Amino acid sequence: MLNSFLSQITKLLCLAVLIFNSCVAEAQINSESTLAPIRFLITFDDGPSGAIRNNPTEKVLAALAHNSIQSDIKVIFFNQTRAARGGGTKAGHPLLKREYDEGHLLAFHTSTVHHANHRFLPPDEFELSLQNGVADLTEAAGVAPQLVRPPFWNFDARTLDAYHRHGLQMLLTDLSANDGVIWGVNWSWHKHSNLLKQLTATRQDWMAGVMPVVNGVTPIVVTFHDVNSYTARNVDVYLNILLQVARELHMPVSEKPFYDDREELKNAALARTISDANSKFHLPGFWDWLWK
Repeated sequence: MLNSFLSQITKLLCLAVLIFNSCVAEAQINSESTLAPIRFLITFDDGPSGAIRNNPTEKVLAALAHNSIQSDIKVIFFNQTRAARGGGTKAGHPLLKREYDEGHLLAFHTSTVHHANHRFLPPDEFELSLQNGVADLTEAAGVAPQLVRPPFWNFDARTLDAYHRHGLQMLLTDLSANDGVIWGVNWSWHKHSNLLKQLTATRQDWMAGVMPVVNGVTPIVVTFHDVNSYTARNVDVYLNILLQVARELHMPVSEKPFYDDREELKNAALARTISDANSKFHLPGFWDWLWK
């Protein structure tokens, strides 16, 4: 008698668990269906390359124009306008204008000879860097840049205020390919797992509905480096991985998964900028731990 009673109780509990799990799953599906689909906003740092042969920036431009996912993708190039082996060279400098002429958005990274941390530059050198960078990009595009990304993702209230005085809004990122420094190894074994991990973290904010929606889509900012020859050879691979990890996480992607209009790209980027140094933000990889 007791065993029969316990058996009935067990069945009822199992049924209750199944009903609960089903309701949770259905609620999650309904929640996802009411959220704006995502669109990947691609950015490239550190370019343009000054290489004479097999220039990676040129390969990136070609891959963005013609790939297996979406033709004529438009991106943001955060440039080092006077880098000793990049924007400051005879090969690199003309690429600034080419990027703009091909419909991409030019943005500021730095105008120092090397990849200098803005926070550690002397005040007068930092100010000159901002003046030169804005002037270089204005000359190349015919319009002043509106976006900046600090080298090494490092900023504080002082540097952020200086950006604003020069008409620059700071854009960080949601996902990073971690291709900035390869430490002598020019390939990556973890492209998929890395982007999946980072999009999983971003998904929490998307599910919470706290990410800006621009023209009906949620911009997801992704960062690569166009001076990396491995990245330049694998742009198509990376684009496919982004769509794959979105499917795995049940995040609907807009009909156009990437931006193809410069003005729309700019407006989406401006909606994702950080205007207050005390705002909540997340940096890619170990940079979050280092600077925080």
